[in-house]
This record gives sequence, C-alpha cells and structure tokens, in this order.
Amino acid sequence: MRAFAVIALTGLTLAACGERAEPAAPTPAEAVSAVNPASDAEPSVPVTLTADQLRRVCQAGLAEIHGQATADIQIDGLEGRVVNASWRAPVDGGRRRAQCRVEGDLVTWKPVDATDPAQNRWMNQAGDPVTRFVLDGETVTISQTLPDGAAAVDDQGRN
Repeated sequence: MRAFAVIALTGLTLAACGERAEPAAPTPAEAVSAVNPASDAEPSVPVTLTADQLRRVCQAGLAEIHGQATADIQIDGLEGRVVNASWRAPVDGGRRRAQCRVEGDLVTWKPVDATDPAQNRWMNQAGDPVTRFVLDGETVTISQTLPDGAAAVDDQGRN
C-alpha cells in the first residue's frame, strides 16, 4: 500500500510540473492581414478606387505576385469590382488567367481555368501571401508578405 501511495504522489507531482501550453502566435501572414485599429494619424474612411485605378492596381499586383513585368499583364475586362487579367505563360507559351479584386489596401487574386478546380479559389486564406498596395498619383507600390514572414516591396512606377 505504501508503494502505491508513493507512485500516486509521484504521478501527481510530475503532472503538476508539466509546462503550460501557450496560445499559438499568429503566423506572419495572419499578423499582416489583421485589421489595424484606427488611430488619429490614419483616416478610417475607405478609399474607393476608380475603374482605371482598380485596373492599374490589379495589373501591378498580379505582375508582382507572378514575377512578370507590369506591361506583360493584359487587362481583359472588368466585372463590377473584379478585374479579369491574363499574361503569357513563361513555361509553355500559353495564357494564364486570373481575377483580381481590391479590399481596402489588399490585392486579392484567384487563378482561372486551373487544371485542378480546387486551385480556382481566392488567395486570401491563412498560408497565402498577403499583397498590399499604395497608390500615389501614377505610382503603384506593391508589398508582399510571404507566410514565412519574408517581405518584398516593388515600386511599379508609371503604367
């Protein structure tokens, strides 16, 4: 009986010494995509882009996302606030197609006509890169944060 009591107390003592699980920290992409609270220095009024500005932002964003020159991204049309675009595929010379939309300062896109229908989704989920833009006159600056926290900024300049 004494051995049982020693074993039971040892088990309880070891269980009490375990480390407490800390809440998981957000991934860099989740941290970047989180909405920033408004401050006195930042206006909270969303900016509405004109159709031309929307086309330019999507053209620059898709160019950065896919490693293309801005001029290589052809804007094929506009359906409401969604831009349809295409460009020459670098591997086989065919055409790649995508749709793009802007939400706040985020550029979100989805492939169109992918061979795997599951890939035809908006790239705005955890684990997807986060693409933001700044529009300053004719200059569109694109910044992209990858899921591992790496960041890239590209000034697309004049279109």
